Amino acid sequence: MIIYSVTVNIDKNIEEDWFKWMKEKHIPDVMKTGCFLEFRITKLLEPAPYDENTVTYNIQYTADNLDEYNKYQMLFAPDLQKEHSERYAGKFQAFRTLLETV
Repeated sequence: MIIYSVTVNIDKNIEEDWFKWMKEKHIPDVMKTGCFLEFRITKLLEPAPYDENTVTYNIQYTADNLDEYNKYQMLFAPDLQKEHSERYAGKFQAFRTLLETV
């Protein structure tokens, strides 16, 4: 199994809007691609963010294999990431990692 992990550090003043948009729009759009089997959202508790005006979330998408992940990256990720970046420009930082269940 492959885990595509997206960590997002978001300004607290837009946290509620961002979380709602992620649950109702972005994550459903990612899942509609058919590349992932499931997802999980977590919120960072420790260590505390360096900036007290931000909060950190992690979204993990599980794929069957690298082919499904690569398909997502090639066909869907650019547009979905662009939509997120445009909506929350200047109000977040994100980094992505790819993990394999062993």
